[in-house]
Amino acid sequence: MKKNIGVIGCGNMAQAIIGGIVASNILPGEKVLVSDTDEKKLNYIKDKLNVKVTKDNKEIAANSDIIILAIKPNVHDQVIGEIKDCVKDDVVIVTIGAGITINYIEKAFNRDIKVIRTMPNTPALVGEGMAALCYNNIVSKEEIEEVVSIFESFGKVEIISEKLMDVVPAVSGSSPAYVYMFIEALADGAVLDGMPRDKAYKMAAQSVLGAAKMVLETGEHPGALKDKVCSPGGTTIEAVYSLEMSNFRGAVIQAMRKCTEKTIKMSGK
Repeated sequence: MKKNIGVIGCGNMAQAIIGGIVASNILPGEKVLVSDTDEKKLNYIKDKLNVKVTKDNKEIAANSDIIILAIKPNVHDQVIGEIKDCVKDDVVIVTIGAGITINYIEKAFNRDIKVIRTMPNTPALVGEGMAALCYNNIVSKEEIEEVVSIFESFGKVEIISEKLMDVVPAVSGSSPAYVYMFIEALADGAVLDGMPRDKAYKMAAQSVLGAAKMVLETGEHPGALKDKVCSPGGTTIEAVYSLEMSNFRGAVIQAMRKCTEKTIKMSGK
C-alpha cells in the first residue's frame, strides 16, 4: 500500500490496529500518523511502533488518505466537526464506533464521502480479532481491499451488508465474554475435582482455542467435529447429554437474541 493512514484515537483497539499494520508490513511506521489527547499514549505508541504522532486531528485530516476513527461513539460529532473541512477530497473514512452508521458519517461530513463501517472485537489485541465490514457505494474495490488488508493484519474479516451489523455484537463483538464465562466454568469444574486452578485455566483455554482452530481450518461442520469426539457410550456424550438437558444451546441462542435486541435499542432503531 502506498497511501498514508491516519488513526484518530490511541486506545486499546487503535493500538491493535496500528500494531497489525506495522507488524504485517502493510506500511512502514512513518506512513502511519496517530492522534490522541493523551500524550503518554502517543509517546508509548511512537516508541513501540515507530509511528508518527500528533495531538492535532487536523494534521491527520490534511495528510491521510485513509482515516480510521478509533474513538468512542459519543465523540464522533466533535471529531468530525474538527476535521471535515480539512480532509482530502478522496479520503476514505473508516469508523469502528458501535452504532455509528454509514448514513451518520455521511450526514456529519455533509457531503459525498467514502465511508467504511467496521466492527472489530477485543481479541484483536492478541492478533486474533474478528471484524465485520460494510461500505457505501462510492468506495472503490481497491479501497475496500486496502481496508480489508488492514483489519486482516490482526485477525479475520467478513464483508456483510449494513443491515446485518446489528447482529455482529452477538456473534463476535460480545461473544468473547460468553467464551470467557465458558472457560471459567470449565476450569471451575476441574478445580472442583482437585485440579490446581492455574493448570485448569490453561487446559480449558487451550482446548477452546484448539476447537475453534479446528472449525476454521478443517471447514467441517461443528456438529460433525463434535460427533468425532463422542464415542458410543463414552464420557463425552455423557457430558453432551447433560448440557442438552440444561438447554445449553438454547441458552446461548437466547443470550444472543437479547444482545441483538439491546444493540437495536441502543442504536435507536
